Amino acid sequence: MTPPDTSALEPGDPIENVNLPDQLSEFAAVGKVAFDAKCSACHGANATGLEGLAPPLVHKIYEPSHHSDESFYVAVQNGVRAHHWKFGNMPPVDGLTRADVKGIVAYIRELQQENGIF
Repeated sequence: MTPPDTSALEPGDPIENVNLPDQLSEFAAVGKVAFDAKCSACHGANATGLEGLAPPLVHKIYEPSHHSDESFYVAVQNGVRAHHWKFGNMPPVDGLTRADVKGIVAYIRELQQENGIF
């Protein structure tokens, strides 16, 4: 799995085009609120990724068989060393409970499913 070519994008541009589900589950809708508050500044609205900031989470690299739900918990709690993308390391994210992250993961998984990631 390779990251997309983003050479034509300007800093801050969305990296992926993301189709939105007609309706989110109640749990994913709560997760979207937390995502919007804590994740979207770097990962973009609806997890599109933002050139120069952070990768899209609606991408094959983050499918459940490659990045389990637990990997999202670990990334939020401990940060993560850059390993697929050239954005640098992700710092830990303060102010999110495990339940918050569970909702964020539900939101990301529903976006991924709508976009044919799995």
